[in-house]
Amino acid sequence: MQPTGHSHSVLMGYLLWIFGFLGAHRFYYGKPITGTIWFLTAGLLLIGWLVDLFLIPGMDRQADRRYVEGPKDYDLAWILLTFLGLFGVHRFYLGKWLTGLIWLLTGGLFLLGYVYDYWTLNDQIDESNGRAMTS
Repeated sequence: MQPTGHSHSVLMGYLLWIFGFLGAHRFYYGKPITGTIWFLTAGLLLIGWLVDLFLIPGMDRQADRRYVEGPKDYDLAWILLTFLGLFGVHRFYLGKWLTGLIWLLTGGLFLLGYVYDYWTLNDQIDESNGRAMTS
């Protein structure tokens, strides 16, 4: 688990920025609309992608204020989604065994679930961490 008050990582943001023309870093920081725009336009024709090189520290601070840190690590969940999402590994990590199994058997519900999780993973982790705090 990361230090208190740091749900997201600047290092992880920059690692995902490498694939930023696909919007990965924007999804990671909880910006699904602009993440989708980056995905559909190759990072606004790479111009927005280059500008984001300087915006990542600010996006990181915003994400740290917005999302609850807890036992489920955002960085690990995003790594699992990005590289093993079609197999549902990120869902197993979050304790969502049934949907993890469905992801495993259907390739992330034929890729549509994969996109859904890019839009909602931060909220899923936030909810899981919030439940852990109240238990």
